[in-house]
Amino acid sequence: MSSIVDRIRRGWSAFRGNPIEIPPNIYQSAYTPGNKTAVFGVSNITSIITTIYNQIAVDTSQIDFRHVKLDENDNYLETIDDNLNQLFKTQANIDQAGRAFIIDIVESLLDEGCVALVPTFTSSDPLLSDSYDVYSARVGKIIDWYPQHVKIQVYDEEKGCNKDIVLPKRIVPIIENPFYSIMNRPNSTVSRLRWLIQQIDKLNNQSAEGKLDIILQVPYSVRNESRKDYAAKRKTEIEDQLVNSRYGIAYIDSQEHITQLNRPAENTLLEQADRVTKELFNQLGMTENIFNGAASETELLNYYNRTINPICCAIVDAIACKWLSKTARTQRQSVMYFRDPFRLLPLNTIAEVADKFTRNEIMSSNEFRAKLPLKPSKEKNADKLHNSNLYDKSEPEESPDSEPTDGGGNEEELMQAMADLDTFDASLDELEAELNG
Repeated sequence: MSSIVDRIRRGWSAFRGNPIEIPPNIYQSAYTPGNKTAVFGVSNITSIITTIYNQIAVDTSQIDFRHVKLDENDNYLETIDDNLNQLFKTQANIDQAGRAFIIDIVESLLDEGCVALVPTFTSSDPLLSDSYDVYSARVGKIIDWYPQHVKIQVYDEEKGCNKDIVLPKRIVPIIENPFYSIMNRPNSTVSRLRWLIQQIDKLNNQSAEGKLDIILQVPYSVRNESRKDYAAKRKTEIEDQLVNSRYGIAYIDSQEHITQLNRPAENTLLEQADRVTKELFNQLGMTENIFNGAASETELLNYYNRTINPICCAIVDAIACKWLSKTARTQRQSVMYFRDPFRLLPLNTIAEVADKFTRNEIMSSNEFRAKLPLKPSKEKNADKLHNSNLYDKSEPEESPDSEPTDGGGNEEELMQAMADLDTFDASLDELEAELNG
């Protein structure tokens, strides 16, 4: 209990800490560069763009982000189970679990072009010390940029509203979208696709307004103003008949004719939208099979290498740069991401892969059983790197303290065997003497 009290007493909150005052001359130099923020179009709510963003965010959340320790060759050595690791593994803040936090990061990153991770609660004041633990964090939208600070709009969990705060750049991981040129520039592929979808939505709304799209032909010329007024009056009368009639019935003169328009004028917006969508998929390394679950192994490998991995690298690099001190990096601490290669395996190949990994002593039986998931086996070799084709499990292992035996029994049995051998030799000698005599 005392440790929890000390943690709260010494902890620092981004919302209750001393606000940073920006000098007037610095405040006037606030800027919003074009490659830092992006406007999220309303049409994204019902468009293919939102589907793409959500698919990428969900697939990225299936990646395991961990605070790790490296060996002398910068290879993974072990996981450091501390507060930073718990942000991704268990809980990032009072509202979001670890994977929900990753989804929030990626979706905001793709929409905004650049986001900031705000350390909302730390063990000590990061404004005064470089050594602190991050207990909770949130995704914030960068509003203004200063030389050494950023103004961020972030959700205040204590007051339940969005709040604008100014924090130094050195304590805020700033993640930039690696696909900014494709998604967030004014003339990017996503911007073109968004405009096409907006135009298609406008045409669909016009066609759904209940218009009849008919042409009324009157039996006289309408070139002068009086005839035009009479034709307009006649059109209004027919509209009133249709509106006020119970069954929508109207009458016309025998000399008048009505022409029904079967369909609106054709346009190429839908074809252009399909072409731009395919172009966007090609630029991101995605295919339509990624969304319908029919992607092949090659398509998935290309998707993860070209789309998911750059986003994961941007996240871990920003966090390791800002939330790991120089001392921690000197101690070979880092932030890495791991993708489970067995998650996408079909069921008919799991047995073959399990045999290859255990036979080549890459994984033990229990390590592979945990991937399925199955309970650990209690066999003596289940936790060992063991090739079952070379070692027989039924043979008992020799104790290192045991002495080798020659297989001849104890000493008495050996002496009796020697005596029997002497007797047998004497019998042979007697037999040989009788033969010679």
